[in-house]
Amino acid sequence: MNILKRSNVRVIGETGPVLLYAHGFGCNQDMWSRVTPAFAGTHRQVLFDYVGSGHSDRAAFDTQRYTELSGYARDVVEVCDALGLHEGVTFVGHSVSCSIGMLASIARPELFSQLILLGPSPCFLNDPPGYFGGFEREDLEGLLALMDQNYMGWAQYLAPVVAGASGAGEVASTLNDSFCSTDPAVARVFARATFFADNRADLPKVPRPSLLLQHHRDNLAPVSVGEYLHAHMPASTLRILEVEGHCAHMSNPALVIEAMQEYLASSTAASAA
Repeated sequence: MNILKRSNVRVIGETGPVLLYAHGFGCNQDMWSRVTPAFAGTHRQVLFDYVGSGHSDRAAFDTQRYTELSGYARDVVEVCDALGLHEGVTFVGHSVSCSIGMLASIARPELFSQLILLGPSPCFLNDPPGYFGGFEREDLEGLLALMDQNYMGWAQYLAPVVAGASGAGEVASTLNDSFCSTDPAVARVFARATFFADNRADLPKVPRPSLLLQHHRDNLAPVSVGEYLHAHMPASTLRILEVEGHCAHMSNPALVIEAMQEYLASSTAASAA
């Protein structure tokens, strides 16, 4: 199988350290378009669509493989292998891709130098008394039931929830269009894998330094989730972005770019010391 065609891989630039971007549930690589120009002169940037998302090869979607997030982590590793990337990759993931990137780094630690995780959540479900993920199981089951009953209505409901106040209008509209363009059968599988995953036990296993970018007010991943991640991930750095929503790379890209540039500069300086 041609992995580059399957995953609709696009590379910006020919030289420099590699940034590998991974999109969230119901999205595609275009969601990074407000961030990538800032690194065009300094980095080689790799973008792709998970199988079943964006302009990937829909025929390659395998329900059994993609029932678990580990299947999407295989996508990440296979894209790197197809490009001949063996080390030094900076993984940049949004939302569920944060967990996917962590799984990929555990499977192939030599491949990555560091992780930049925007809006991470290892578990969306509340698990009192020690963990507040933001949702009760019945809430998520209801959301998936709405997807089955009225897919367009589900997309119209979820898009503004994800976009938040900072992404009201254009970002919410872009998300709605992306949700609606995804095959409902694929979206259903990815949604269940996303919202019912629990990767909390994997956090201490992440072998590389990580920058955690949490949104100040986020309906999907509250600040307490970022604090939990930071407490359980070795070599992690937590930064709270003054953003209301779950998609700062779309609604407030300058904040994400600044945080990325500072972190990359500090890690480069630390490596040279």
